[in-house]
Amino acid sequence: MSQSEHGKWTVSSSDESDAEHDCEEPSTSSVLQAEPSKPIGPQYPCSEARKAAHKRKGSPIKFPDTSCFAEMSPAKKQRPSQKGLGWCLSSSEEETESESQPKHEEKLLVKEEESNPPKEQAFAKSEDNELPASHNSMKAVAEVQDTWDLLNGGNPFRFFLTRVKGIKSKYNSGALHIKVFLFLPVNKFNYCIDVEWLIRQYPQEFRNKPLLIVHGEKRESKAGLHEQAQPYKNICLCQAKLDIAFGTHHTKMMLLLYEEGLRVVIHTANLIDADWYQKTQGIWLSPLYPRLTSGSAGCAGESLTNFKSDLINYLTSYNSPTLNEWTDIIKEHDLSETRVYLLASTPGRHQGNHKEKWGHLRLKKLLKEHASPIPAQESWPMIGQFSSIGSMGADQSKWLCSEFRDSLVTLGNSMKTLSNHDVPIHLIYPTVDNVRQSLEGYPAGGSLPYSLQTAQKQLWLHSFFHKWSAEASGRSHAMPHIKTYMRSSPDYQKIAWFLVTSANLSKAAWGALEKNGIQLMIRSYELGVLFLPSAFVNCFQVKEKFSGSNEPATSFPVPYDLPPEQYGSKDRPWIWNIPYTKAPDTHGNVWVPS
Repeated sequence: MSQSEHGKWTVSSSDESDAEHDCEEPSTSSVLQAEPSKPIGPQYPCSEARKAAHKRKGSPIKFPDTSCFAEMSPAKKQRPSQKGLGWCLSSSEEETESESQPKHEEKLLVKEEESNPPKEQAFAKSEDNELPASHNSMKAVAEVQDTWDLLNGGNPFRFFLTRVKGIKSKYNSGALHIKVFLFLPVNKFNYCIDVEWLIRQYPQEFRNKPLLIVHGEKRESKAGLHEQAQPYKNICLCQAKLDIAFGTHHTKMMLLLYEEGLRVVIHTANLIDADWYQKTQGIWLSPLYPRLTSGSAGCAGESLTNFKSDLINYLTSYNSPTLNEWTDIIKEHDLSETRVYLLASTPGRHQGNHKEKWGHLRLKKLLKEHASPIPAQESWPMIGQFSSIGSMGADQSKWLCSEFRDSLVTLGNSMKTLSNHDVPIHLIYPTVDNVRQSLEGYPAGGSLPYSLQTAQKQLWLHSFFHKWSAEASGRSHAMPHIKTYMRSSPDYQKIAWFLVTSANLSKAAWGALEKNGIQLMIRSYELGVLFLPSAFVNCFQVKEKFSGSNEPATSFPVPYDLPPEQYGSKDRPWIWNIPYTKAPDTHGNVWVPS
């Protein structure tokens, strides 16, 4: 048993305990069902946590006492006491895990240069996000027009959430599904991919478009991906280099190319069914970029945010001849209407001028050059929200409250040196009950791959944790796979900046300084966009309701509730590789990952 100033933290062979003492091993003989003779798992490369979730969906273990499951739906929010902040974690597995990030990640690139489909051939609204059998109904036509209006200026930030099955329709107003992009003339990028599912998202007439999948798979996983793609003659595969151990190809981006121009979509959802079904995901959708006139200067079409050159530099960092075609395509288009900044990570040990091109030092540089200082800014909290957590060291000074915090609290050139305690840090990560009461139940935790082995090494971290809550957007029970970071005013009414990204809270994603600060080591590919008020208005006001409100267009749609609610004494962070058998989820099941 470990003791910290935040209370007792117990590792035992059971799953949960309300008391602050060693947990007892519960009898599970009446709970566990026989395992199937053949392992159940997804047919695409993914993390061990996602494989466990897929297994449990296919072979659920029912909670023995179904009386407490009766009438159970995603539970209403409760506000337990803030006292204690103790955990009780338990484990039935002792596997070593060096990083909490999934090991297998991919990227998708789709080239579509055919004629536009008629606007009338878009989707009609349905619970299952299916395309209508007929395109003749007035409802379908109206839905098409609404979608085109949405994509062409209805949202000044061009920041959207994905559609969620199982919530009220008003909360899906303004939300997007992947079929929007694949039905329109498009092109794209990504991480974990189910090739067969992806192809099915296309209308039949567009399923033979050329697809280039850039991935980070090796050995067996690479062979499996090639096997998936083999039946589709229009698909080509390209392997991204990951020369540093435990790195991943985590970027999720689409390049959408068609006759009228180019779009860029940077998002947080993998190209698998589960990520577009009942999870909270974020999407930034660019304006439609027109082609430049023939003979335009090489620097033509650049935005005030240097988005065009930064995107080209990011693609160039792959050092892949296969992607040269896409850098040429970007050069041929006018990206001057872009109002966000690109923020990327690429694997390597970056020195000199390259050190500030990537990771958290890139964010620091952008905030220093383009963010405005704020009076009493020391009291403005930093908020991080993510779906996985890496190893950050034995205490907060090793990374979180040193180099990482120093980058994220920067605001303009006049920023004074701050102590570690001047800027509050709020970290939003789902509790066990958040997952248990979610739309998916315990399997939602498969996309939250924080392991016990990592958690045990950083007991200090849970004093920063806050619950996932998104009642304003109707998505409290749609677990987050979105990742966001921001600085907020102490009253949570204003935002100094906002970032949506693929990067979780880890040194692998953001980078860690080495050699006395002269080198930034990054393991993974990541990509996101930074929203700064200077490109829109003087300061972002927080939007009270994510959708359906009459607030000013310049109110920013934060996808979770503010102020964030700190963990209570009985709250514990979701850890994927331990069992939870004392309470059923929303489907009447328990969680036994092995």
